[in-house]
Amino acid sequence: MTDMQERFKTLLKQNGLKVTTQRVAILEVLSNRPGEHLTAEEIYDCVKEMFPDIGLATVYRTIQVLSDLKLIDKLNLNDGYTRFEIGSDSVGSNSHHHHHLICLECGQVLTFQDDLLETLEAKIEESMGFTVVNHEVKLYGTCLECKKRIGHSQEQ
Repeated sequence: MTDMQERFKTLLKQNGLKVTTQRVAILEVLSNRPGEHLTAEEIYDCVKEMFPDIGLATVYRTIQVLSDLKLIDKLNLNDGYTRFEIGSDSVGSNSHHHHHLICLECGQVLTFQDDLLETLEAKIEESMGFTVVNHEVKLYGTCLECKKRIGHSQEQ
């Protein structure tokens, strides 16, 4: 058993949940695919490779429970799908979430790790007495590959 599996089992127990292979498998799938922002159906496809008898309804129920407990994060990237990624609590990080860069041309989602909002958060705390505990940032634009492609097609 891996250290990550043990960590997931401990987290499930700490949150009053029974440790099941499906719950651990879903946490593993998401932790092994950082930055992929999987849909429930994509999670199901990955878990089904390990557990062919698992049902889609079980995956949906499990995702909801893990999301409610903040063990996985639910994302809306404005593409018509709800997507999921491993929560920072699940991997032992107490930092803010990473940010998402969304290409308007190809739909690619990139993650941006630097947290440049700490100064703003400190200013908000100082001026308004409001403590920011987390934030979510989505930046929309054009990725490098699309800029190259668009620039190349405009030259022709």
